[in-house]
Amino acid sequence: MADQPNPFESLREQVDDAAAHLDADEGVLTRLKNPERVLETNLTFELDDGTLETVRAYRSQFNGDRGPYKGGIRYHPDVTRDEVKALSGWMAYKCAVVDVPYGGGKGGIAIDPSDYSESELERLTRAFATELRPLIGEDRDIPAPDVNTGQREMNWIKDTYETLENTTAPGVITGKAIDSGGSEGRVEATGRSTALAARETFDWLDRDLAGATVAVQGYGNAGSIAAALLDDLGADVVAVSDSSGGIHDPDGFDPRAAKEYKSETGAVDGYADAASITNEELLTLDVDVLVPAALENAIDGDLAADVAADVIVEAANGPLTPDADDVLAERDVYVVPDIFANAGGVTVSYFEWVQNRQRFSWTESRVNEELERVITEAFDGIIDAYETHDVRNLRTAAYLVAIGRVVDAYDQAGSWP
Repeated sequence: MADQPNPFESLREQVDDAAAHLDADEGVLTRLKNPERVLETNLTFELDDGTLETVRAYRSQFNGDRGPYKGGIRYHPDVTRDEVKALSGWMAYKCAVVDVPYGGGKGGIAIDPSDYSESELERLTRAFATELRPLIGEDRDIPAPDVNTGQREMNWIKDTYETLENTTAPGVITGKAIDSGGSEGRVEATGRSTALAARETFDWLDRDLAGATVAVQGYGNAGSIAAALLDDLGADVVAVSDSSGGIHDPDGFDPRAAKEYKSETGAVDGYADAASITNEELLTLDVDVLVPAALENAIDGDLAADVAADVIVEAANGPLTPDADDVLAERDVYVVPDIFANAGGVTVSYFEWVQNRQRFSWTESRVNEELERVITEAFDGIIDAYETHDVRNLRTAAYLVAIGRVVDAYDQAGSWP
């Protein structure tokens, strides 16, 4: 990642772009470009052969003006301090743009989880939970799943926290299994908001999503669910990819069957009669909708010049660099920003937290109905900002909405020595 744009600098640039349209104190804006605190820790845990290993882990708490810090924990070898700082900032503004009463947080451990057994991952996760214990809590900081983590890891963190605190606190973490206090609809939430964002954008552009061609880069949870739901809306999924490569069929294919094939074989390449393509080839296909659903910095300024999609819906966090934004804005490509498009995950995490606090479970239909309401209302707010302030793209409009809400919360709280 050394030769790629620093994600934290990308975040700061995005905030500056929006701040140019806001009448906000410079000191407040500086505060809104930096995390409030960052935990950086070394975790030592036992491997199955009895030896010890030490790895680096982080938790960034970016801004708590609108509520408890909220954000996932990822396990990936490229996790860095600056990455979690950026991701925690994006979470703060993601929560604000959909008007969920949370601040922003993010954490990660710099490992490749495929290198470890389940028992080793459990010991590592519980070691991290022990380090996080003074920082997290139902009203302080609420972690969730992210890249390479899921219900299993969240259940371990919940159990570790509750055991050490000698309490029952299901709301300390979200993304849990249903029987451990999780919410219906949580697994599908990020992909669902991505599909809803595409639908709302096409309605706004007075275009028909039915029959639109779709390419999805990154075929994990968010990407595969977004593809399936877009297919349900009548779109034609013509290409998908994962870390090992991709497939393309201009006539379209069943995205659910492709996901089943990946689950069985470990990769999408080889599915049915689809042609093999690289991730870069997928990103430059001539399609109506491109969904980057992998990691940040997937599209830089150079690659953006070759992007042929009409609309990009960001299921991943930070998949476009600021240079790519500039190029795409000049080419009138509509980019539906990550802090809105993939906000379904944190929105349903909020619903899960509310259910945990009330000790009352919602049905899946209620969760999905509430999510659709939140996403459609947030989109209307972004479009209002876009048209009122005459900004260059939807990302800047989304940040205008989000930063305005965070600044208002900070101002309303007042300051004291």
